[in-house]
Amino acid sequence: MPNYWLLKSEPEAYSYADLEREASAVWDGVANNAALKHMREAQPGDMVLIYHTGDERQAVGLAEITSAPYPDPKQDDPRLIVFDVRPLQPLPQPVTLAAIKADPFFADFALVRQARLSVVPVNPEQWARILALAGVSNGI
Repeated sequence: MPNYWLLKSEPEAYSYADLEREASAVWDGVANNAALKHMREAQPGDMVLIYHTGDERQAVGLAEITSAPYPDPKQDDPRLIVFDVRPLQPLPQPVTLAAIKADPFFADFALVRQARLSVVPVNPEQWARILALAGVSNGI
């Protein structure tokens, strides 16, 4: 069974549309120790929600991790890691941070509790609820 993650990105810097256009990307730029710890736990086949930060503040697309974590080849620091992702599908209806915060079900969700982290785990129940809110019916 895969793990589930939420990856944050500034859409002006790298959007879900960019990921779709490129068909694959190296997920990099993470320096926070807690976020890096989460990245080290990620494995190929894990599922991802791509979340746009900034003015949007919403989950916008689904992706899959396609590699094990590895040292960032652009950095001279072995603790900085990356992994590869590929897009699966945009969400039919983006799920906003406001909608998540308004739902008591998500009170323990890391996106709410640790809002500054760029990589956060999503438990299976939270994943299913977000997909339902997004109108995804194929159970990805």
